[in-house]
Amino acid sequence: MLALKLALVPAFLVSLALAARVWGPAVAGWLAGLPVVAGPIVLLLVLERGAAFGVRACAASIAAIAASEAFNFAYAATCRRPRWEARWPLALSAGLAAWLMVAALLVHLPDGVGWAFGAAGVAVAISQTWLPRAHGPVPAARVTRADLVLRMAMGAALTLAVTQLSASLGAAWSGVLSVFPLLGIVLAVSAQRAHGADFVARLMRGMVVGRASFAAFFAVAAALLPHAGTPAAFGGAALASVLVQGMTKRWLRGAGRVVQTTPDLHCSSLP
Repeated sequence: MLALKLALVPAFLVSLALAARVWGPAVAGWLAGLPVVAGPIVLLLVLERGAAFGVRACAASIAAIAASEAFNFAYAATCRRPRWEARWPLALSAGLAAWLMVAALLVHLPDGVGWAFGAAGVAVAISQTWLPRAHGPVPAARVTRADLVLRMAMGAALTLAVTQLSASLGAAWSGVLSVFPLLGIVLAVSAQRAHGADFVARLMRGMVVGRASFAAFFAVAAALLPHAGTPAAFGGAALASVLVQGMTKRWLRGAGRVVQTTPDLHCSSLP
């Protein structure tokens, strides 16, 4: 079990980083919508805590999309402010504060997938409407060995923390924390430092498109866990997620769309 915790999520993160290098920020954000972090974490929670715990954690994971979108929105908006254009720690602080505030509200939602979908749907609609758009050509991503090592370490640390604390946190916080914006943090900070705000904008708009497959995964898992057992539930959830991901691919062009604006709104790269 310990080996699974230490290897599974970091392997997903490395695969995502390499995909970003090949296909660009919009596709990277879209792929980040797959439950590559939260899915394995909730699977481990089910194996350790049981199906009933897992069903509640699945519902909380769907609701936690709202907290992740709050992080993305706050980070992207702060990154583009002219006076803060090169200060990624400010953008990161704003994003984490927004995530924490929304997460603290989500754990008090009534149990049930319906409430979770409602919270997630409102957040996705807001992001789809108001997230900044790219304003010019975006360079190809560069992934260094240090970036890969950092992402692997963060993925392993998050997996261990959530699974170890699940007994005291309860299902709601465990589910919400499983969707902690690990990918958003690592990808957004590295993107802003290397490429600027336009890269971040395309990345996060791609994430919005990918939320559908994420929600599908946990909805199917929650529905099947009480009746079909863990392997069938998560196998069906993975299949549903991949199918929905394929259906949303045509929306990527809109997520990566470039609009024209004045240069002073750009977020410059950090040295």
